[in-house]
Amino acid sequence: MNDVSGIFARESEYLGRYVQLGVASDRVISVSFPRSPEDDAESEHPLLERVIAYLEGERDDFGDVTVALTVPTDQRKVLEATRSIPYGEQVPVERLARMTAGLDGDDEDAHGVVRDALASNPAPLLIPDHRVRDGPSAAPPEVEQRLRSLEGL
Repeated sequence: MNDVSGIFARESEYLGRYVQLGVASDRVISVSFPRSPEDDAESEHPLLERVIAYLEGERDDFGDVTVALTVPTDQRKVLEATRSIPYGEQVPVERLARMTAGLDGDDEDAHGVVRDALASNPAPLLIPDHRVRDGPSAAPPEVEQRLRSLEGL
């Protein structure tokens, strides 16, 4: 990115709503999908271009994008593990718990940590919670379904 800070939004025909990015000091701090953007949102940002291309069918794992995670450590570990789920693949909550350092995939408490982390995900799509089959997504349900459809899930 270009060390630009602010709110950036562009309408996605595929989603039928806007994609809005919050960026600070070259780090993404939020991704949301509002019906209308913030009044001060700008429409031009290189990452926003990539997101729109992804929504138009161009594969991108966004692995090079820095997401600022200001969540508890156990949730951060879950969200970091979520980023490793490949495009077009789904995993259940239990497997994501196994993929997360320090969590036991057979422990119901660990499953709760995973679900809490996914529900509070500040950057859905960049942290692809839509690839967790039986977990919540921080994206609106209709957006989550469109993202799954896009990836053939």
